[in-house]
Amino acid sequence: MEKASATRTEHDSMGAIEVPREALWGAQTERARQNFQLSDMRFQALFIDSLAHIKAAAAQANLACAVLPRSHADAIVNAAEQLLTDSTMLAHFPLDILQTGSGTSTNMNINEVLANLASNASAQSIHANDHVNASQSSNDVIPTALLVSSARALQQQLLPALQHLQNVLAEKAASLTDVVKTGRTHLMDAMPLTMAQELGSWQAQLAELEHSLREHLPRLYQLPQGGTAIGTGINAPAAFSQHFCAALSARLQLPFQPASNRFAGIAGQQTNHLVAGGLSALAASLVKIANDLRWMNSGPLAGLAEIELPALQPGSSIMPGKVNPVIPEAVAMLCTHVQGNCHSVGLAAQQGNFQLNVMLPLIGFLQLQSIELLANGCYALADQAIAGFTVNHENIATNLARNPILVTALNAKIGYDKAAQIAKAGYQQQRAIIDVAAEMTDLSRAELTELLDPKRLTE
Repeated sequence: MEKASATRTEHDSMGAIEVPREALWGAQTERARQNFQLSDMRFQALFIDSLAHIKAAAAQANLACAVLPRSHADAIVNAAEQLLTDSTMLAHFPLDILQTGSGTSTNMNINEVLANLASNASAQSIHANDHVNASQSSNDVIPTALLVSSARALQQQLLPALQHLQNVLAEKAASLTDVVKTGRTHLMDAMPLTMAQELGSWQAQLAELEHSLREHLPRLYQLPQGGTAIGTGINAPAAFSQHFCAALSARLQLPFQPASNRFAGIAGQQTNHLVAGGLSALAASLVKIANDLRWMNSGPLAGLAEIELPALQPGSSIMPGKVNPVIPEAVAMLCTHVQGNCHSVGLAAQQGNFQLNVMLPLIGFLQLQSIELLANGCYALADQAIAGFTVNHENIATNLARNPILVTALNAKIGYDKAAQIAKAGYQQQRAIIDVAAEMTDLSRAELTELLDPKRLTE
C-alpha cells in the first residue's frame, strides 16, 4: 500500500512548493517559514487575534463598498471567527518575528489561513490576495495591527494591573498611617515621614504614569488602514477607511478612526515609540519601588530591617536559613528588559525609509512583550510583596529616636550651627537626639518633646 504524502503542492507567483499536508497556510507562508529561521520569537496570540479582527472588519468594509459579494465577505468573517474561538489555530502561524521588515509574510500567513478556512467551509474559491487581502496591503495591515494590539494590550493587561497595584498600595498605606520612620536622601538619614506617606508617594508616581499611558490611547486609535501600499490608498475604495474603522470599533468596542495622515501612519512609528517611552518610564518607577522594598527589607540583623517581605523560598544553596527579596529582584530584572525593549523600539522606529518602516514585526513583538511583562510585574509586586509585608516597629522606633537629623526642627530656635553641633554629638555618642539637645540647650524637656515629636514633623 502506497504511503500517503506528508505534504501537498501549493503554487504562488514564484511557482510550486511543498507545504505540510495538514497546514492551513499556503505557498507564501511556507517560503517564509523556510527562509526565516533566525530565532524562536513568534507573534503573541493577541497580535494574531488582532489580525483576525482586522481581516474580518476589512471583509465587512469590502462588502459595504461593493468590492466583495456577501457570500465571500461572510465566508471570510466566519473563518476569522473560527480562528478567534479556536486556540489550536495558533499552530498555523509559524513565522519568525525576524522576517521581511514590512511583515508581509505574516500578513500573507493570515490571508492564506483564512482563505483555506473560508474555502473549505463555504465551498467557494476564496483567494488569499484577491479576496481576504482585498483593498489592503501588508504596508497598512501590519502598522494597523501594531496599533490595535498595543491599544488592546494596554486596556486588557497593563492598565488593570496598574490599577490593582495602586489599590494594594492605598490599602497597605491606610494601615500604616501611624508608623513614623526615618526618611533618607542620598541613602543617608533625613527628616521623618510616615510609612503611609512613603507608600503614597509610590502610588502617586504610578497614577501619573497611568495617566500618561492613557493619554497615548487616542493616538493608538488612529489607524492607517486604507492607505494600502504607501498611503495613497491605491486599490482601495475612498470610503474603505471609514467602513473599516466602524466595523473594527464595533467588533472590539474601541473608538478607532481613520488616521489623519495615512502616509505618516505607514512610514513612521512615532506613536509606538512614544508608547514605548511610557512603558520605559513605568519600568523605571517599578525598579525604584522594588529597590526601596529591598532596602527596607535588608538584614535581618545588619541591614535596615524596617519590614519583612513574605518568605517565598530558600535564598541560598549554601547558607541555611537565608531568605532573599526574590519578587523585587525579579521585577527589577523584568523592568530592565522592558527598558532594553524601549531602546530597540526606538532604533527600529528610525527605520522608516521613505514611505515604509521596515522593522514592523520587531516593534510589534517587543511592544506586546513589554506590556505583558509590566502587567505581570505589577501584579507580582502587589500580591507577593507589598500586600503581605510586615513592619518591624521596634527597629524603626529605635533608629528614629537616634536620628540626628531630627535636630533640623530646632533650627528656628537655636540656629543652624548649634543644631549641627547637637546632631554630630548625638551621632558620635549614639544617643537619642532629645537627650543631647536637653544637655546642650536651654530649651525645656517639654518644649523639646513637642518640637522633636517625629509624628508632628511628618505633618
